[in-house]
Amino acid sequence: MSVARPGEGHLVVGLGNPGPRYAATRHNLGFRVVERVADRWAAGPWRETCHSLVADACLEGCPVVLARPQTYMNRSGEAVARLVDRFGQDLDRLVVVHDDLDLSFGRLRIRTRGGHGGHNGIRSILAALGEDAFVRLKIGIGRPVGTVGVTNHVLGPFDEDEAALVPAVLDRAADAVEHIVWEGPNQAMNRMHD
Repeated sequence: MSVARPGEGHLVVGLGNPGPRYAATRHNLGFRVVERVADRWAAGPWRETCHSLVADACLEGCPVVLARPQTYMNRSGEAVARLVDRFGQDLDRLVVVHDDLDLSFGRLRIRTRGGHGGHNGIRSILAALGEDAFVRLKIGIGRPVGTVGVTNHVLGPFDEDEAALVPAVLDRAADAVEHIVWEGPNQAMNRMHD
């Protein structure tokens, strides 16, 4: 396996909250996608660095560092800034994978710039990096219905119907990461946006 050297390859960061309490929540889709990618690409063992769990992988000769920040969602920027510094990553090769309330469940959107859209993990990353020139892969979780508040929705488990579809959503999102790394975000948008 080829290991990324500073400034080379891509850094793919999945957002979530550490610990078993949050593992199956909507807010942890970013973690789960990065884990799916690691399985597909036969990534090296996870190790701790930069307030994150990190694994080295390779896609068709392109080195990729996969990361899951362990700082909790609202402080994701602390870990991401350290990862960018550690791996000397150009921001256009930083891919952040996260859940999105404004997309219906299972929809994917790729963006190369933009604001935080109310997502506290992205808000933290923007504040820590001081710029928005990184790729985001957004995975729809939909807005809460009825009297369920946003916090309970994002930190809650998927309902039974959604849970049955999560594996397929993870596969599509992993496909999107592969297209972003191999072909670039613009081509990936053309392939993945429905």
